[in-house]
Amino acid sequence: MSKVEQVFDLHEKVVLVTGAAGLVGSDFCKTLAETGAKVAAADIQEQKISALVRNLQTQGFQVQDFTVDIADQNSVRNMVDQIVSRFGHLDVLVHCAALDPKFDRENQQRHTAGFENFPLELWQQAMDINLTGAFLCVREAARVMAEQKKGVMVLVSSIYGVVAPDQRIYQHGLFKPPYYSVSKAGILGLMRYVASYYAGQNIRVNALSPGGIYNDHAEEFVREYSSHTILNRMANVSELEGALLFLASDASSYMTGANLVVDGGWTAW
Repeated sequence: MSKVEQVFDLHEKVVLVTGAAGLVGSDFCKTLAETGAKVAAADIQEQKISALVRNLQTQGFQVQDFTVDIADQNSVRNMVDQIVSRFGHLDVLVHCAALDPKFDRENQQRHTAGFENFPLELWQQAMDINLTGAFLCVREAARVMAEQKKGVMVLVSSIYGVVAPDQRIYQHGLFKPPYYSVSKAGILGLMRYVASYYAGQNIRVNALSPGGIYNDHAEEFVREYSSHTILNRMANVSELEGALLFLASDASSYMTGANLVVDGGWTAW
């Protein structure tokens, strides 16, 4: 094995991926499995996560599914305990789970209410999942990693945790909901807090902040969004894989408390 292969090596590492049924999470599960990692794929969507894991297992990968409600502390603790019981330890947490703000025609109020009339219950639901859920997953992973005296965490944020959304690209009365920016900024605060809290304990915590990832968006939105990026396009989900492997492995051994932005130049203008 070459020196480069060694620093990126995740073979036999136990990696927990939350939000594993989503666009990013499912791609990350496959990528990590292909490196030889033992992947614990966790999500509240039981059928989707089971189908993903079955597909990966038929390809010979070491993947196990775990159903979890990340807004429930008992559910999160039970999940982490089950992972440690099954695999013996936990090396890496990749936290992707979040309430997806993609347009939902059955719940248009999420996208058309405007800030002044944004429903409190939607805000609270999003905070429970996006921030409290992140806190619980990080806390339980940290509990195990502190006992092991080692561990790595990668928390998925967003460019909208770094800069505000440009609401002009959301046409026809739609808008990016406030909970998304606030919760993604909160992820960055949580990352820095936990990184500093575990200073000197061999636990590294970093964030990955993607720009817009193409996922069957309307052509008009794709054009508007792309015009705001230096590369003049949205990302393909596969283009986050290199950043993930860098942050999850020893290739980033001198990084903690950092935010890696992968946005096609959106925030560089």
